[in-house]
Amino acid sequence: MEKKHIVVAGSGFAGLESAFLLRHYFKDKIKITIVSNEENFLFRPNTIYIPFGLDPKELQIPLKEVLPKYNIEFIIDSVKDVDPKASQLLTEKQKISYDYLVLGTGAAMRPEEIPGLKEHANTIWTPKEMLQLRETIQKIIQRSQEGKSTDLLFLVPPNNKCSGPLYEMVMMVDTYLRRQKARDHVNIIWTTYEAGYIQAFGPRLDEVVTEEFQERNVHGYKEYVVKEVQANKVIYENGQEIKYDFLVSFPPYIASVFYKNVPTDERGFIQTNFNDRTVKGYNNIFAPGDAGDFPVKQAFLAFLQADTVANKIHADLLNSEFNAGFDPVSMCVMEQFDKATFAQVPLRLTGNPQKPIEVDPNRIDEYKVGVSPLWRIGKKMLGMYLPMRFKHAEPFHAGAAWKTMEIGLIGMSSILAD
Repeated sequence: MEKKHIVVAGSGFAGLESAFLLRHYFKDKIKITIVSNEENFLFRPNTIYIPFGLDPKELQIPLKEVLPKYNIEFIIDSVKDVDPKASQLLTEKQKISYDYLVLGTGAAMRPEEIPGLKEHANTIWTPKEMLQLRETIQKIIQRSQEGKSTDLLFLVPPNNKCSGPLYEMVMMVDTYLRRQKARDHVNIIWTTYEAGYIQAFGPRLDEVVTEEFQERNVHGYKEYVVKEVQANKVIYENGQEIKYDFLVSFPPYIASVFYKNVPTDERGFIQTNFNDRTVKGYNNIFAPGDAGDFPVKQAFLAFLQADTVANKIHADLLNSEFNAGFDPVSMCVMEQFDKATFAQVPLRLTGNPQKPIEVDPNRIDEYKVGVSPLWRIGKKMLGMYLPMRFKHAEPFHAGAAWKTMEIGLIGMSSILAD
C-alpha cells in the first residue's frame, strides 16, 4: 500500500482519537501529522474538579513529548482554512498537503452573544475560568461563615450545545457547601432555556434532575430564555427578573475555526454527511466531534465520530466495505460528589432546528439511567483510563484495555441502571 498522509487538525478528543485509532490499525504504514495551536491535551471533562482543589496541570498531557515517540508528527501552529482543490491544510505558517484530512478543531465559547454575560458571569470552559469559580466558591463560604446570605444563580443560555457540565457543577457545589457547613445561607437558583433539564438526553434525565433539585433545595426554572445580564440581576424574555450575588454560566457555543472553503452553518460548524462524518462535497475530508454539525457536543460522542472517521479511512485504504457508520449512543457519568448519575442515551436527528436531537423512540430499550454513589467509581475509572491511553498514543475504543473497561461499565449498568 502506498504510504498515505493523514493530517489531523486539532488535538482534542476527536482529533487524537482519529489519529490514534488509525495508528492502531496501520502502525507505520501511513504517515500521521497532527496540527494544533495547543502544546498539551486537556482532559476537559475533569475540569469540573478544579473549583474544588484539583491542580489543572494534572489534566494535561504534553503532546510534544508523547507524539514523536510513536512516529506521529506534531506541528504547533494555528489552523486557518482548507484548500480542498490543492488538498492542503492552511495554517498561520505553512501549507500542509494531505491525502486525508480530519478537521477536529473543536468548539469555542461566545459569552458576548448574551448582553452582559461576559462582564458579569463566572463562565465555565477553560481551566482559568474554573480557577475563578474556585475563588467564587470560597467567597460564598466566607459570606456564610459571616452569616451573610447569598443568591447563587446558574444559567444555561440558548446555543449551549452540552449543558451537562453545568448540571454537574450545581450538584457538586451543593454537596461541597453542605460538607463545609455553608449551605444554609446560600439560595441556589437554576435557569435554563431548555424545555426539560438536560433536554438533549431525554425525559429520564429531566426526571432525575427534577428529583435532585427538590432534594437539594435548588430552585429550578425551565424555558427561561436569557435576554440580558446586568450587574446584579438577569432579565429573561418572558419578562421575569432574577437577582443574584454570583452568577455561573456555560456560554453559547461557536466553532473554534471558521473555515471559508468548506460548507459550514451560521455558527461555523462544518456540515457533514451523517453516516461517515465526511464534509459535504468532499470524500477525503472529515469533521468529527465539536467542529462538525452534530448538535450535541460531548466527549463520548466525539469519540464515536472519530472512530467512524478512522474506520472509513481504514476501509478506503484497504478497498474494503465500510460498515461501521456513526451510531450516536451517548454515554456519560455525571458527578455530584455524594453520588453520580449514569446515562446511556440512543439519539437521533429530528430535522427540527428548534429541537434538533431526541431520544430515538425505536431504541428505548437502550435508554438507561441510574443514580448511585457507586457510579462515582465509574467516573474515576474513566478519568484514569483515558489519560493512560492517550499518554501512549492509544485510542479510547480499541484493544484489550477498552474491552475490560466496557465489560465493567456494562456490568455496572445492568445492576445500577434501567
